[in-house]
Amino acid sequence: MARGEPERILRQGVVLPETPRERRERATLDDDLRQIASGGRVRLRLRSFRPSADTYLAASRGPLPYMVRLHEIERRLEALEERLGEEWRGLALAEPDSERFRQAWSAYAASLELDELNDLIERHNRWYPIEARLPMDPATGDFVLVNGRDYRLRPLDASWVFERFPPRRSAALP
Repeated sequence: MARGEPERILRQGVVLPETPRERRERATLDDDLRQIASGGRVRLRLRSFRPSADTYLAASRGPLPYMVRLHEIERRLEALEERLGEEWRGLALAEPDSERFRQAWSAYAASLELDELNDLIERHNRWYPIEARLPMDPATGDFVLVNGRDYRLRPLDASWVFERFPPRRSAALP
């Protein structure tokens, strides 16, 4: 492991004070924005960088697979939650008895077909660390946290449904 890398990993997510270089870069960007707003042209600033083959390929192919997969999971979750919310409120209006509502909602939640979405989640959990090139945390021997959270997504089941839409008729009524 390179010298200083354990410290860099442990500092991940910690907000550090602004450096003089960052202040200069921000000032340059502010100047560019003012120039654009006044209708002027932005001057060309050449940077000294060395493109590598993997970054060049990643940039030319568009979003990486984990990005596409995460977007699909979010899109499907949003649609599922919207559909479940409508069903939950509709059942509460149609079923006046609280105990029968609880039984009907529990049966509905248990009968949901979540296999496709769970398959996407399982593929995300398996491949995300590799595709996103997550570094390892030397203290735990596991991948580092992403924005302070574990990267793994929880598979969906009836308990997931009950967390968002509890089997209580009073909670479903406006």
